[in-house]
Amino acid sequence: MKKITLSIVAIASIAGAFSTTLSADDGFSLFNNLKANGEVRARYENVNVQDSLKNDANAMTVRATIGIAADVAGVDGLSMKAEATTVQAIGGVKYDNNPSTTIGNANYETVVDPVQTRFTEGYLQYKKGATTAKAGRQIINLDNQRFIGSVDWRQMPQSFDSAIVVNNSIENLTLIGGYVWGVNTVKDEPTAKTNSVVLHAAYKVNPMLTVTGYDYMLSSFADTAGLALTGDVPLAGAKIGYRAEYASQGDASLDTSGIVTTPTTGKADANYYNLDALANISGLLVGAGYEVLSGHTVGDGKTAFFAPLGTLHAFNGWADKFLGGTPTGGLCDASATLGYTTPSLGKAMVVYHDFKTDVAMSGKSDLGSEWDALYTNAIPGVKGLSGLAKAAYFKAGDVNSDGFNLTKDVNKIWLQLDYKF
Repeated sequence: MKKITLSIVAIASIAGAFSTTLSADDGFSLFNNLKANGEVRARYENVNVQDSLKNDANAMTVRATIGIAADVAGVDGLSMKAEATTVQAIGGVKYDNNPSTTIGNANYETVVDPVQTRFTEGYLQYKKGATTAKAGRQIINLDNQRFIGSVDWRQMPQSFDSAIVVNNSIENLTLIGGYVWGVNTVKDEPTAKTNSVVLHAAYKVNPMLTVTGYDYMLSSFADTAGLALTGDVPLAGAKIGYRAEYASQGDASLDTSGIVTTPTTGKADANYYNLDALANISGLLVGAGYEVLSGHTVGDGKTAFFAPLGTLHAFNGWADKFLGGTPTGGLCDASATLGYTTPSLGKAMVVYHDFKTDVAMSGKSDLGSEWDALYTNAIPGVKGLSGLAKAAYFKAGDVNSDGFNLTKDVNKIWLQLDYKF
């Protein structure tokens, strides 16, 4: 408990340093219009693996974040933001942080929320007309975060050391270009050096159709180029949100020491397809989806599709069976969603996934199935406070290769309180 208190005091001290106005005798102020934000998120996570030699993980962790934003030096359009986050374990580390470099407990199952403290954001921003530029460490979430995201579900978010430019000069068109030189993952590891470029363009034709094109050039891994059609279609009293998307991965055009090791040669040949829809009928949620990450047979010169910088927890089941990559034979995920959402009752969802390979592996294709459940709602009487209960139940299939260990059932349960201010 002492370590937690010291870490929170450390972040508060950082915030206090920024909140002190630096003034000269002539009245010059380096920082003006200071604004603070913060979050305290406590979570319990239990992980049970069938027939495991390890104990169930029982991770009780707390995330504390404090951020400061301000205008800089009185320059019109120039501002900054600094944010620090600490993650601490309560009651001992009863979970394995592997493959984190932090000391975990190998007698327990894995929860990738290592104890750590870091700057999660620290950037300068300049806004001129319809153009905004940011440089420094920052959170980047593009589209549905399938390819570029902050992985905010984990206690320590993923951030990018990067320079990003956003332009909205043309009505309904958003252009984004960026260069990434460092990636700070959710693990307690040094910044991963990279040499990557992100290009993104989205044009809103009308509320029913937005056309998005992108090219994410990750050094030594792959160039991922794609096209997505999204929108909300009103139909017989319902609103149907949809996404239709295709992407391909080709050889890396920026072939330097990269952030990932697979494929190590920077060679890639894979495809991605996604089609999903979710109808909101007076609060009743009904949806279905089908997502394909292509696979290959060993020795055919191709690769399996993978998105190493995405918020992967939001895809292919909350049990996170496919976080480490895509099986050699690929992944086909057919899903169905049923739930409800209202301002007073909150949001509840049940999601079912059926996982198959794209290409059979040793004559087998069953990667398993999964049931996921979620309930979240604001807690009355305290502004900014919300609660969440969530569960994932993975039923094993008959494919077991690539180190995925898909022949064992996995159950996960989460209970969470989140306070933002």
